[in-house]
Amino acid sequence: MNNNPASDLASQILERENQEKQAIALLLDRYLGRNDQILVQKIEMGGSEAYIGSVTLEWFASRVRFASRLPLLRQKFDSHTENVEIDAESIEEIQQRPLDWTRQASLAQYLAARKHHKFPPVLVVINQPWVDVPHANEWNSQGRAIKSAANFMPLDKDNKVGLLDVSPDVTIFALDGQHRLMGVQGLMELLQTGKLPRYKKDKKPSGSVITIDDLREQYQVDPVYLQNLAKEKIGIEFISAVIPGETYEEARRRVRSIFVHVNLMAVPLTKGQLAQLDENDGFSIVARKVAVTHSLLKDTKGRNPRVNWDSATVAAKSTVLTTLQALKEMSERYLQHKFPHWKPLEKKGLIPLRPEDDELEEGIENFKDVFDNLANLLSFQRLEYGGTETSDLRRFSFEKPAGEGNLLFRPVGQIALFQALGILVFKKGFSLESVFEKLQKYDADGGFSNMESPQSLWYGILFDANKKRVLVSGRDLAAKLIVYLVGGIEDDMERAEIRRAVAEARTVEDRAIGFNGKFVEPRKVGLPTLLS
Repeated sequence: MNNNPASDLASQILERENQEKQAIALLLDRYLGRNDQILVQKIEMGGSEAYIGSVTLEWFASRVRFASRLPLLRQKFDSHTENVEIDAESIEEIQQRPLDWTRQASLAQYLAARKHHKFPPVLVVINQPWVDVPHANEWNSQGRAIKSAANFMPLDKDNKVGLLDVSPDVTIFALDGQHRLMGVQGLMELLQTGKLPRYKKDKKPSGSVITIDDLREQYQVDPVYLQNLAKEKIGIEFISAVIPGETYEEARRRVRSIFVHVNLMAVPLTKGQLAQLDENDGFSIVARKVAVTHSLLKDTKGRNPRVNWDSATVAAKSTVLTTLQALKEMSERYLQHKFPHWKPLEKKGLIPLRPEDDELEEGIENFKDVFDNLANLLSFQRLEYGGTETSDLRRFSFEKPAGEGNLLFRPVGQIALFQALGILVFKKGFSLESVFEKLQKYDADGGFSNMESPQSLWYGILFDANKKRVLVSGRDLAAKLIVYLVGGIEDDMERAEIRRAVAEARTVEDRAIGFNGKFVEPRKVGLPTLLS
């Protein structure tokens, strides 16, 4: 027989706690089983009250509307695109980044195909019908609200946890998270109809459609898994359209201010930053790995950084060798022929999934091999051991101080070279070593240098003589020329097309510049001598 009073008291306390937990669970089940209430926590920031909770994706897609439809903000809007029409009257009323409907398909796809998908919480404003009725009973004689548009029923003594009224009469509008709303709505449409049209920015159909069958075929997603997505939950923060004591105009200014600031704070990432963060695109992963491990690119004590991690361009005086964005494009253009499945199906608009680790390792080794060979070229030997800076090799001869104008130190030239190498190695069967044997001699003979000179093969192709700057549009032609120089082109039609394109690129007002730097008839430009 147990006569320990302390033990009996502990048992009573535990039993009471269990009973209280059961009572709370029953209470919550009763309230949360209704679709017109959400359990939330009340918070305050900047003098404004807000309520944080969660809702299913299905509820979010069906109940939340785009901000342009909020009467407090709406002046003129296009009901089709859900964007505000900007004109002299509306520009002062609302500042909104237009919705980009090209993003809907990829966002819906992300939710459907990515196992570890995640959307951040959204910020919404909750509105009641009386808010937009000037003489409603909820406004006093001075035009000030006597109650909040958010009907909150606290469940604790501190009024911090409770239930928020979201009955059908309540309207809810997304202030921050409009593209997330667009993506979730697209997912629901895809699940309900089996297909999702792709749109242009202004929501005009682009002509292509993503289907459930596409997702199953490309990503092997399970149909049951797809249907369960609708019940997943997203975080949501509610603010009130009107708070007690506000006039309609004061409420409008407050909500507009929050809307504008959350949009202004959402600074878009640069392409370089996206390449840094992308953990699914195989080409980005390979580029990052090589950028931080290869001796030609990695940060080394005693020398200037070689990679610009943010910007997509390199200034003339910059000492970096390339950019992460360029490395990502170099990786893609070189490896796409070996790993075509790393690229999404463009015609279906599908996004890529992270490759398997063994494939990534193989891709990294392949990409590093190119840089190993590249490092042995005379131009890069001068960079590594000759005391020459990248900026000296990059700048044109007419710039100050005068440079060498070497295309290997321009991102556009680097991308063109890697594009050509991918074709030569993976499509035409050349070994990387045999290709670089020819490029070694070509580089030693100055073939990549002085691209601004009329005698250079790259004049008019990668160098714009009129504007005296790099010609990015000539990248693909430059890649074809490198393929031709190294391996030749057997197809007569393809060779004739390259000859025509080269002549056109080197022609100004019916006068073409031959490879000797002299004017000739366009048809006499021809093609350069193959490398031996």
